[in-house]
Amino acid sequence: MESGVQMILFTVKKYDWRAIVTNKKTCQMRRNFLKTAAVVIGVPLVVPPGVITSCAMSQGTTLPNSFVRMGLIGTGRQCYFHNIPGFVRNQRNQVAALCDVDSWRLEECGKKVLELYETSVSLARVRPKNIDTYVDYHELLDRQDIDAVMISTPDHWHTAQAIDDMRAGKHVALEKPVIRTIAEGKELVKVSAETKRIFRADSEFRSGKAAHHAAELVRNGRLGKIHRVVVTVPESDVPLAAQPDMPIPKELDYERWQGPAIRAPYTLHRVHSPHDLNTRPGWMRHLYYCDGMITNWGTHLLNGALWALGLDRTFPVEIEGKGVYPQPDSFWNVLLKFEVKYRYENGVEIVYKTERPYYRIEGEKGWIEVTFEGMKAEPESLLTEQIGEEEIRFPLRSEKEDFIDSVINNTETLEPAVVGHCVTSTCLLGHIAVRTGEKIRFDPEKQTMMDSSKSAEYLDKPLTTSH
Repeated sequence: MESGVQMILFTVKKYDWRAIVTNKKTCQMRRNFLKTAAVVIGVPLVVPPGVITSCAMSQGTTLPNSFVRMGLIGTGRQCYFHNIPGFVRNQRNQVAALCDVDSWRLEECGKKVLELYETSVSLARVRPKNIDTYVDYHELLDRQDIDAVMISTPDHWHTAQAIDDMRAGKHVALEKPVIRTIAEGKELVKVSAETKRIFRADSEFRSGKAAHHAAELVRNGRLGKIHRVVVTVPESDVPLAAQPDMPIPKELDYERWQGPAIRAPYTLHRVHSPHDLNTRPGWMRHLYYCDGMITNWGTHLLNGALWALGLDRTFPVEIEGKGVYPQPDSFWNVLLKFEVKYRYENGVEIVYKTERPYYRIEGEKGWIEVTFEGMKAEPESLLTEQIGEEEIRFPLRSEKEDFIDSVINNTETLEPAVVGHCVTSTCLLGHIAVRTGEKIRFDPEKQTMMDSSKSAEYLDKPLTTSH
């Protein structure tokens, strides 16, 4: 058994979920079922001239004028409204396949992909004849003509699917947060390096002009020595009364949805609303499946601050925190409020807490405050400060463009696996400190707690309870 799988099986107890998704006989039965049930939309794909093949990319070929053929795994709200439009509109890319355990979502997203291609003359060259759909993502990975995947599944699936995808020879764009444990992060970095697959943590915050300009200002010393850093995220999670068991919707393969998570009865607010792509899914507020706002928005805003400070490829050395969880009888159980203090080896200290979405970096020469909407600064001249050609500069492009560029040119993305690991693990260290009440002393080189017995338990297993 591969080490990346071992890290997540502890939650499954005696239920072998992987028998469902990897058993060859089961996979062949699934393939036969897909054919007889006419899951595939339309007719077989016709490969347009210049489509890059997995074989070509595995040899490190640089083909700047070619296309990347993609499969999208997970077709929920984020995929429908953001990832499908972002990838379909890139003319060096073709979305050819979709995968989800919810057949209604698969159908809706398949319609959207084809509609976007059919209504754009500029995309005619890369327009597929049909969109193939799958329930088992391993069957999508069997496709030798798929070069890359975008993973938009719930958080508890992220690392397992990303590792499987890279080992299958696919380049990976992965929704944030990319991991649920520090051990998973180490494995993600290891597999990305071993397989030489391009990896991109799919956080759009670095693609915003404000975050981009802020990173260049701070990296080039415009604020001088840094005195104070505050990062805050919205206080938007809520408790929920205990929920009854419910019948599983006919379009949902609930066993596959649970995957590596603890087994629990189906109820609507544990998963997502049937026949609905607009409502925030309930799994985002349950510790079986995610860590809540501390990682969800932290991988935007704390990410932006760490990028600006040049600390996005390392870890803090001291972490302490406090927070408020819902009452033990609440069905939703992620943190409602938190405040975490980080100290880094270079002396920089960061306060990370719930309030509103922004980060503020104060230095001896001025300060900047960054949000999704823009930036404030003192002095105001920082807002229009020019960065010289010989200074530290970053490409300003969408996260989708960054990923496709990197796949085609065989270059590192703006958020490779090491950044996804370090940023998300920093959020997780904050959550662990809140949960255990310990002041954590962390060794960035060994990536382990130095003297925290309770906290060390969560290096290789996610927090699944609040009390």
